[in-house]
Order: sequence, then structure tokens, then C-alpha cells
Amino acid sequence: MGYCGIGILQHKRDYNIGTLWRSAYILGASFIFTIDKNYKKQTSDVMKTWARIPLFHYSTFEDFRNNIPYDCLLIGVELDDKAVPLHEFQHPKRAIYLLGAEDNGLPPKAREACHNLIQLPGSHSLNVAVTGSIVLHDRVTKIPTKLP
Repeated sequence: MGYCGIGILQHKRDYNIGTLWRSAYILGASFIFTIDKNYKKQTSDVMKTWARIPLFHYSTFEDFRNNIPYDCLLIGVELDDKAVPLHEFQHPKRAIYLLGAEDNGLPPKAREACHNLIQLPGSHSLNVAVTGSIVLHDRVTKIPTKLP
């Protein structure tokens, strides 16, 4: 059946992590993560997602990359000429989806480390939590799983 995780490299606003955490739980992700910036719990987390799926924090991209589970593919979400449109993408059974901050995206080093790059329609970036939610929704429609 597989699993997935999703997270953000150098996020700008904590509420995006909170929104992504809630979507990740609802859409069947196994975990979420942050890289390079810590997340502080929000009082708006009425679902108490922190008690339902874990959030991991990595201080550097290298730390994150060294801790990717065995046989799990890293999928970058980015507006990039090499990216596959999301509607054409076949999600692997074991995947970690990596998002960048809206204004910076994923740095070249992170893009190069990804096994695949995917992108949503359009020529402008969406809010990072919205993007993550759309990617997870696409995954759950293509790889049916038992949702919470």
C-alpha cells in the first residue's frame, strides 16, 4: 500500500505548516516535516493533529536527505521546465513530497536531489499549504488508501 510524507524547506509562515499538517492528516500522509526553520504549535489547531501524525524537524537539507527512509523517492514540487504536470504524474508507493517557500521555491541543490519534479497547472506559485494539499489529494485519488 505504501506511505508518504510531505514538508517544507525554509517556510515563511507558521500557519502554512499548521494548515499543511491538518491536510496531511486528513489526506492520509504518514508524517510531515520542516527543514531549516522550526514550527511553533498554533492555538488554531482544533484537530490536534500533533497527536495524530508526527512532525519531524531537520536543521539542514543534508540532515533531511540523510534520513530519508529506504526505497522512498523524493518528489520536489516546483515550477520547473523539467517538472512533470501533476495530472500526468504516477505517484510512487513510498514518497516524500518536498515543497519550497512561495517566494523562493526549491533551491537548485534540493531540485537536483529529487528523484522527480512535479508541478501544478499555472505559471505562478500557489500558497505552499494549498499546493501541498492539492498534491496529497491527487495522490489519494490515484493510490486509494484508507483515510482517517
